[in-house]
Amino acid sequence: MKAVNKNKADAILLSGGLDTSILAFMAKPKVAFTAALKDSQALDPLYAEKVSTSLRMEHKKKEFTVAEALNILPEVIRILKTFDLALPNDLSIYFALRLAKENNVHSVLTGDGSDELFAGYSYMTKLSSKHLDRYIRELSQNWHFSSIDIGKALGIKVKQPFLDDDFVRFALDISSELKVKEGIGKYILRKSFENLIPAEIIWREKEPIEYGSGSNMLHKIISDMVPEEEFQLAKKRTGIAFINKEHCFYYHIYNEVVGEIPQARGNEIKCPCCGASMGKYHCRTCGYSQPLSHS
Repeated sequence: MKAVNKNKADAILLSGGLDTSILAFMAKPKVAFTAALKDSQALDPLYAEKVSTSLRMEHKKKEFTVAEALNILPEVIRILKTFDLALPNDLSIYFALRLAKENNVHSVLTGDGSDELFAGYSYMTKLSSKHLDRYIRELSQNWHFSSIDIGKALGIKVKQPFLDDDFVRFALDISSELKVKEGIGKYILRKSFENLIPAEIIWREKEPIEYGSGSNMLHKIISDMVPEEEFQLAKKRTGIAFINKEHCFYYHIYNEVVGEIPQARGNEIKCPCCGASMGKYHCRTCGYSQPLSHS
């Protein structure tokens, strides 16, 4: 509760998942914002509506079209300086924050950091407890969340209670054996609030933003926009080990609105995909992720 009180905001970006629902329950902001791809049958708007109704919050939703997503993509890439395949995630965040801006909101809460601290991602639940403890600790030393950069670009202060320094230290001291039980991530977080928040929210399976918002549908749409011949020529011309055609599509926009890729120097870890300097696990420039088995 201390972390929430230290990070008060006008509103919340609400997905209806565990993390933002906990924050909504504790902070009780007056308004919530949710963004989803139109006609995608996304689940976030449905769950977010249930949470906002139960807490008597005003709930504002933005359904963005494929055309709107493609139109705003260069701006998001310019802000984040990346051609990461996770950009559909960031598009959903952008539309939600822009909706907040249009409603004269100056600050919002987000659930950033909870999945990283409490093993919310499915791949984390497969790690041994010892490996997971080390991995989470290493993540906490080099994480970065796009909501901050997008918020700054839009003039909105993003508050992240799960990333409060004192709370991070507290979470790091919790054994991974309590964070993952029977293959379920964020177990201790779920149990802590199970008598306060509806069970369908508490035990809702983790969905990355792109799935909860339906923006994952953009992967195929964008991939189909790149001819195979163009994809092969781009790989030869740039020397970049593109993961797929969608990755290539994002790079072309990156090259136009950002420019050259900053290459790794000296003792910096060189990304095997694009050549940029990268952290131990992830390259922010192209999105390449090092397999955990190699760490």
